[in-house]
Amino acid sequence: MESPKKKLGVITAVDGDISQVGMYSMSNDAEFIWYGKILTGPKIGAFLTINQNDIKIIATVSNEKVIDQQNSIKSTEFDNRYSKNSINRIISLKTKGVIEAGKFQVTSQYVSMIGNEVSLTTMDELKIIYGVESDDPTIKIGESILEGQPIQLSINKFFASHIGIFGNTGSGKSNTLHKLYLELFRSDFYDQIVQKSQFFVIDFNGEYSSPVIDSVTQNGIFGISNDNKEIFEINTQSLNSGRKLPVKSKYLFDADILSILFDARPATQVPFLRSSMEKFNEISTSDDFDFGSYVTGTLKKILTSGLSVNQDSLQDWIDTAKKYYNDNSSYSEINKIEQRNNGAFLISGPNEIWFNSGSEDGISLEKLEKSKIMLISERLNDYFHNVQTTPIRKLQIFLDFQRVHRTAWGKVTREHLNPLFNRINTSLKSLEKVIEVKDDAIKDFKMMNIISLVHANQEITRLIPMLLSKMIYDEQKALVSGKKVCQTKHLIIDEAHNILNSEFRNNGDDWQDYRLSIFEEIIKEGRKFGFYLTLSSQRPADISTTILSQTHNYLIHRLVNEKDLRMLENTMPTLDNSSYKMIPSLGQGEAIITGSAMQVPVFVRIDKEEVLHPASDDIKLTDLWSIYK
Repeated sequence: MESPKKKLGVITAVDGDISQVGMYSMSNDAEFIWYGKILTGPKIGAFLTINQNDIKIIATVSNEKVIDQQNSIKSTEFDNRYSKNSINRIISLKTKGVIEAGKFQVTSQYVSMIGNEVSLTTMDELKIIYGVESDDPTIKIGESILEGQPIQLSINKFFASHIGIFGNTGSGKSNTLHKLYLELFRSDFYDQIVQKSQFFVIDFNGEYSSPVIDSVTQNGIFGISNDNKEIFEINTQSLNSGRKLPVKSKYLFDADILSILFDARPATQVPFLRSSMEKFNEISTSDDFDFGSYVTGTLKKILTSGLSVNQDSLQDWIDTAKKYYNDNSSYSEINKIEQRNNGAFLISGPNEIWFNSGSEDGISLEKLEKSKIMLISERLNDYFHNVQTTPIRKLQIFLDFQRVHRTAWGKVTREHLNPLFNRINTSLKSLEKVIEVKDDAIKDFKMMNIISLVHANQEITRLIPMLLSKMIYDEQKALVSGKKVCQTKHLIIDEAHNILNSEFRNNGDDWQDYRLSIFEEIIKEGRKFGFYLTLSSQRPADISTTILSQTHNYLIHRLVNEKDLRMLENTMPTLDNSSYKMIPSLGQGEAIITGSAMQVPVFVRIDKEEVLHPASDDIKLTDLWSIYK
């Protein structure tokens, strides 16, 4: 049997969804004991019930004030203002929805009316407001701050959406991200999750690579065993850095990706990269390609071009060949090549060999043998196709010879390419340490994949998230396009402002937009393909507005920066003004949950795990410095 209601006051004014309530008494108790239950009093943010026949209109307190009933007589001695029995309490309510037939729904069908009585919201009503449909599977994320009610999140509505977790450093957002997925993996669906879903965590600070183990379950971070989890330690500081990240060649050897990695200049360097990569991707798919003949073709053309060839091109070719050709004796004769004023080349020595201007077809077999060109061709080809020559190393060899070929006859100026190749050599050296090019790269990933970038240099930190995201998104899209979604992929990016910063966008060149365009496509189209994005950041204002506005559900911790708050206000339609004003005053571990999965914004204290949690706790210096450890 339902208990009688604790009536507080009556509606005295209505303006849209805002109602004024004249309170029956000045009681401002934070809590009331009512029929053996503790109910939250009418304080800012608390729920109250407007009773309209059998309909219960649910509203929250947005502000309160008092009005004085006695007039001042302009005398200090006889001024009765703000004395006992002199004032009445007035509160403002903002309508959130209604409870009808035992269910809570957001609707404008019912509005408060003058004369409706207002009462405390009961525990049963709170359970309906915070609850979900009885047949909808849920996880518990914490308890409501004001009422202490358990907050359940719908698995279907929450995880089949894009999620944003925002808060200042130390506000608890890392714990929230971990707790969210920890509870999902603790659900009854774990065995099927392993079979049908993959999760990829981009971890910039190494918080989710913690070796901590639950002594009871023997599971690590996210509550997952090592059998279903892979941690990729991306380390550009060491050659033996552990497991390399598998990447399909078509994603790494992409002109747009490499243009960003090498910081290529649009006018001169990008065209060179595009044409070179087109040729490289053509030859790299063939084991029969004669690389030696391809590059010595440039040498033969240089030797027979006379004055039309760049003076330094021959030496450039020789210097390039030396880098990939270890037998010094084999090309010792070529070191004796000289260029004469008339444009002819000779190999000096007891048996001089002359190369004159004209067609390279005019080089006789005898000259090719004596000059060692045929031998060099064979050995360069063997080196290129050697099993120990990685695809990344092959790219470096190919680009080096392409530079010689393209600059020999002035198609490209050497001065324009030299700065690019300084960056290429540095970048490819870093890539060799952290990336493994594989055609079946997707098969190497497990259910949970944590990519730790804490030991990666800046260029790799910028590249890896973009490369991985595009690869797994394209694979998922190809898998389910035009079909029923039978598998899902979930991309989780901690400290997302590091790669989704929109400030450097579009300086007039299309390739500079490539980074953001990938993620904007994912957040716009990914949901229909079963690809879901979770973003965590302490600076939401730095993230692209397009990406933020397409996020479906939010967990907002304490934010104080005005720019961040303004960004949330402009991109989150489900966040009402009263909830918005409370963001700067949230405590550690407290958050507002709002979005398409929630009926109303909810103030919640997120449960914290004592054992399994990210390595993000504040350091206690006194413990560190204490002699009593």
